[in-house]
Amino acid sequence: MPELRRDIVRNIWVVSATEQALEPQYFPINSNGSYIHRTKVCPFCEGNEALTPPEIAAFRKEGTLPDTPGWIVRTIPSKYSAFNMEGEFQIEKYGLYQNCSSFGKQEVVVGNPDHNVDLHHYSPERIELILRMFQQRYRALADDPRIKYIQIYKNSGLFAGASQEHSHSQIIALPLVPSYKQITSKFFQDNGECLICSIMEKEQKFKERLVFESDYFLLLCPFASRFSYETWIIPKYHRSHFSDISEPEIKDLANTFKRFLNTMLDSLNNPAYNIVINTAAVNVPYQEGHHWFMEVNPRFIVSNGFEISSGYYTNPVAPELSASLLRKRMDDNKISS
Repeated sequence: MPELRRDIVRNIWVVSATEQALEPQYFPINSNGSYIHRTKVCPFCEGNEALTPPEIAAFRKEGTLPDTPGWIVRTIPSKYSAFNMEGEFQIEKYGLYQNCSSFGKQEVVVGNPDHNVDLHHYSPERIELILRMFQQRYRALADDPRIKYIQIYKNSGLFAGASQEHSHSQIIALPLVPSYKQITSKFFQDNGECLICSIMEKEQKFKERLVFESDYFLLLCPFASRFSYETWIIPKYHRSHFSDISEPEIKDLANTFKRFLNTMLDSLNNPAYNIVINTAAVNVPYQEGHHWFMEVNPRFIVSNGFEISSGYYTNPVAPELSASLLRKRMDDNKISS
């Protein structure tokens, strides 16, 4: 069984496979930067439901049964998850070192049964369904008091770490809260205000890193962007948890996100990208100051030795320049709702 092991030098946790080493030829991406195609059968395509574990939840066409064709958005357990919900979470110490079983849960959300349709091709209505599925699964996972943090994310393309070509997202429920989550609560304790709200107020005033503003969301390139053209999609109304997103916000986010994603991919020559939803911890004592938001991070280059060793990212495009280009293209790229 895999383990969570604490890196005592960097104060982070690492998921470590302990039972069997994955040989180089079995990694999903080859050394030359291309996918390794072992089979022509995709487990995420409609008609191949028997190749996945039984579905957890799905939005389906009327009259269709679980684990059969007819689904629109489908959530399944990750077949190769490093996490499982067996037993109780307990950290063990061995002298300097700490480890624990990889307690948790990993789910896959497949947003379209068609293998050849990517996320930016989805209609706003389909994106709404995916957001509602995220919300539904977030709430269900948060019902387990052993879970302390829920990470929703999507990898698209080789540079972003995607191991399957068929578009999908993932949800991981963890027994530990990432250490960086303390930054926003500490800012509130020290300043009496939300850090993300303060950032929005500043960016709305000066506008140089502002990309777009909808009824419910603000899009901006953050001041210290780690990645070229990194963009945050921030709800204007202060809410700690993604699961608290309202119906009007879901509709607005679906339309805004589709418009932005099309703009980004068209403007930047279709890069790989990561989507990450940052949210508050669950099942812990309440801490003021958390404000959920979404990141869209284009991935043009892989991390180099300096970034790995120092933790300092190198961004060859200043966020002001990124925002200027994306802002202009967003104005030119209007979609019908």
